[in-house]
Amino acid sequence: MDKNEVKNFIAKRVAKELHDGDVVNLGIGLPTLIPNFLPEGVDVTLQSENGFIGLVSTEMEDKELARYVCNAGGAPASIAKDGMFFDSATSFGIIRGGHVDVTVLGSMEVAENGDIANWIVPGKSVPGMGGAMDLVVGAKKVIVAMTHTQKGAPKILKHCTLPLTAEKQVNLIVTEMGVMEVRPEGLVLTEYNPEYTIEEVQAATEATLIIPDDIKQMEL
Repeated sequence: MDKNEVKNFIAKRVAKELHDGDVVNLGIGLPTLIPNFLPEGVDVTLQSENGFIGLVSTEMEDKELARYVCNAGGAPASIAKDGMFFDSATSFGIIRGGHVDVTVLGSMEVAENGDIANWIVPGKSVPGMGGAMDLVVGAKKVIVAMTHTQKGAPKILKHCTLPLTAEKQVNLIVTEMGVMEVRPEGLVLTEYNPEYTIEEVQAATEATLIIPDDIKQMEL
């Protein structure tokens, strides 16, 4: 798979985790592809921490609004007819109040105990942490959608080496190689991409994967 195919593959698998009626916050980049793959009959409400609920892509609603509306990553967006605008304090009240069912975001590192590091690389200039620290603590379910490795180096580790966004908050990791659940007993590989062997998935993962007897192949 090329880079775009990998992103779409991951987004399509994550879309299966969303349910009709969920309030969902999507991080910048890969997670924004997820609405393109929602199963038929599944309608989710997108919340954006910069002050929207009912956010949609510019293709779905009034394109004229794209001149004035952008998502949390600064990309052009639009808002559904039943959506609404509000200030940042209200937006984070929704997040911190536990009203977001699922947040999906990328990451640079995830540890086997659910620690996540996705906001800064030491020595690199970044605009800020955004809403990630609040989202991973405030959302009911946290899904990390990312490529399995970075230039061949594992991103799923025993312990994160970068500054943490939050401790023990990740519930599910979806990559092009597999689906992993963070459980009390450790990191469980529940599904694997049949293009790879289970041994290859483990070799690309620093963390120790628990392989259950009922492991499944990823199906889209």
